[in-house]
Amino acid sequence: MSAFDTVLGQTQAIALLKAAIKRDRIAPAYLFAGTSGVGRSKTALAFAEILLGDRKSANRISDRNHPDLLWVEPTYLDKGKMLTAKEADAAGLKRRALPQIRIEQVREIGEFVSRSPLECKRSVVILEEAQSMAESAANSLLKTLEEPLYATIILIVPDAGSILPTLVSRCQRIPFTRLNQSQMQEVLTREGHTDIPPEVVSLAQGSAGNAIESFDRFKSIPAELLTSVRQIPKDAKSAMTIAKQITKELDVDLQLWLIDYLQNYFWEQQRAKSVLQHLDKARELIARYVQPRLVWEVTLLQIAGKI
Repeated sequence: MSAFDTVLGQTQAIALLKAAIKRDRIAPAYLFAGTSGVGRSKTALAFAEILLGDRKSANRISDRNHPDLLWVEPTYLDKGKMLTAKEADAAGLKRRALPQIRIEQVREIGEFVSRSPLECKRSVVILEEAQSMAESAANSLLKTLEEPLYATIILIVPDAGSILPTLVSRCQRIPFTRLNQSQMQEVLTREGHTDIPPEVVSLAQGSAGNAIESFDRFKSIPAELLTSVRQIPKDAKSAMTIAKQITKELDVDLQLWLIDYLQNYFWEQQRAKSVLQHLDKARELIARYVQPRLVWEVTLLQIAGKI
């Protein structure tokens, strides 16, 4: 049984990686590019298992605690301490901005790859959501990619255009595609998620991971709020009230998901292009760290035709 057998629907990506393994021509760095939730991280773990040549330690690799595997993901900064999304949830952190891969984490990568592996012939570094790096962190990583020494570095991104071209040029690109309907159902069934409503699966657009995550987020939004945002505000007062409720009850990540949900909802219900355009602008502004309540107030007023 191959470590890649757990991955569904990524024939081209796996064929490219298998060919590199067969020819023993492993690149110093790889760019796993494709939408989230289609198997990028699972493929990275399977590739790491093969590269580390340590089948006996498959569980440690899967749990990301192998000494020759460094898994890096975006973090929040709270009182000088970096927290992953799971750690932030556990700590009850109120998240007002998106997480980032920080320059301190990139420096840790440099230290990790500069030493000899402890148990295997090589080390593996996996960076989730590498597009979240600030330019200073990306430039620092660039130096590491030029001479990774004993390591193979894998950057996971939504597309090659989301990171600096200089980083892309130093990586071998591995494309990941969206799953078809049968593959989606197979993955969701395998993962025990047979109760996800069709509209949530549709919103995921070929990403099983997004479907699972979307269902969790869908259930976390208060029913009263969901009812309110599904309607065009009747007046300015209603728009301001809804904006206040959204930013009071939902963190930034959930607000961005809600924008996607509303775009899909209003398109299916009304084919309202203008609403989609206003929501697109709202997503852009929130992602650029503009004050969310102000963004929602302006957006809902525009949708209501008040400004």
